[in-house]
Formats: sequence, C-alpha cells, structure tokens
Amino acid sequence: MSTTTIRLPDELKLRVARLAEAAGLTPHGFILQAIEAQALAAEEQAEFQRLALARLHKFKATGKAVPWSEARQYLLDRAAGKDMPRPKAVKVVP
Repeated sequence: MSTTTIRLPDELKLRVARLAEAAGLTPHGFILQAIEAQALAAEEQAEFQRLALARLHKFKATGKAVPWSEARQYLLDRAAGKDMPRPKAVKVVP
C-alpha cells in the first residue's frame, strides 16, 4: 500500500473527525471510504456516458428506436409485475 499526503483545511479536518467518530471510523477510514465512493461514482458516470454514446451512434446508424408511448407502457406494465416482452425498435422519423 502506498502513502499519499493530502492537506485539508482545518474546518474540513474537524468535520471529517466528527463524522468519522459518529460513523465508528477513524478519520483515515472515513477518508478512504469517501475516496472509494467518489471513484466508484466517477467510474459509473463514465460507463453511463459510454453506453449513452454507443446507443446514440446505433440510433444514428439505423434510425430505429422504441416509440416513447410503447416504452412507457412497457415500463408501467413491468412495474405492475406483468411479464411483458420488450418492445421492438422501429424506424422513426428524425
């Protein structure tokens, strides 16, 4: 494990210490959890962006999409516990 030094403003250091104690952690453990959570959030955001761009490129290439009315009904039915087939993408007018 490597060591990294960070400089915290005094007010932030006090906040971290107070919150860590309330959570039953050391300030070090609290900071590690915060960094891990932020790293995970950044990775999830990057994956979301990648997937969205891939879907946009596919739409531009094929011109196919699921009309909102069908997608909405599918989601409502699934939320109601119904076992529904996924709606099919069709050519849409851009």
